[in-house]
Amino acid sequence: MSALPETMTVIAIAGKGGPEVLTAEQRPVPLPGAGQVLIKVEAAGVNRPDVLQRKGLYPAPKGHSELPGLEVAGTIAALGEGASRFKIGDRVMALLNGGGYAEYALAEEPATLAVPKGVSMVEAAAIPETFFTVWHNVFERGGLKSGEWFLVHGGSSGIGVTAIQLAAALGAKVITTAGSPKKCEACVALGAERAVDYTQEDFTEVVKAETQGRGVDVILDMVGGDYVDRNIRSLADDGRLVNIGYQSGSKVTVDMMRVMLKRLTLTGSTLRIRPTEIKGAIARGVETHALPLVESGKVRVIVDSTFPLSKAAEAHARMETSQHIGKIVLTVAGA
Repeated sequence: MSALPETMTVIAIAGKGGPEVLTAEQRPVPLPGAGQVLIKVEAAGVNRPDVLQRKGLYPAPKGHSELPGLEVAGTIAALGEGASRFKIGDRVMALLNGGGYAEYALAEEPATLAVPKGVSMVEAAAIPETFFTVWHNVFERGGLKSGEWFLVHGGSSGIGVTAIQLAAALGAKVITTAGSPKKCEACVALGAERAVDYTQEDFTEVVKAETQGRGVDVILDMVGGDYVDRNIRSLADDGRLVNIGYQSGSKVTVDMMRVMLKRLTLTGSTLRIRPTEIKGAIARGVETHALPLVESGKVRVIVDSTFPLSKAAEAHARMETSQHIGKIVLTVAGA
């Protein structure tokens, strides 16, 4: 630990607002506590929750870093008491409790993974948030199985490109929605059997046609609002709807008679507030089932663009255009 610098550059949120409130500051380098590791950051993923936090709509939970950034990749710089899975210098990626937009970041060791062989640090930084989210919600909560039909909304997002590939690689038949012909083409190239341009088509009609009226078995939705009723109508008997966001609103009216008659399961989750042991259990699932697919090349990490840490505002502006396909990643100078 003696070799660590005393201070580091971070990107802080200077008040609620647009990308311009992201500002560079100097902060002390944190030291890892029990069960934690300190990562010298080489790259950090940019995610929709970071944007919401910047706008004041998703404050950091109590005890979490107020700096944005929920995933990083880099090398182990220091180990806290009881942390023994890695050694100094190991290449790792981690799901964080915040603080990823920085030169150094603390991570809980159970939510830290070795970088897969053949994966760059930029690609590794794009893995934790999306892979943890998709694995837990689609396969653990949604119970998606080989041969089943799966609908994921926002197929060109970081979550979407991961969900399409994992589901297809594990034998599911995938339908997705996206907002342009270019995005739809990208989704099909990643393994979707049908991509629905939601600006031109009604996904409920496409689902009905593609499944011969049966419906899909699992839906992953981050839209909410009027999509909820349409999702319910698109599910097959014994289908599962998993919500991980509500860009169009969280309060909806549901026809419970349809839910009862079709024996549907409505569920959802948020990842950031879950305790370390839960995140660790999800990490083991990702490590066992998903990362081998990345190492083999069956699942690719899709990176839309990279920005230097100092240009975090530009990265947020890119995300808010909704033109990206895949993940946006920050890189740390000198890493």
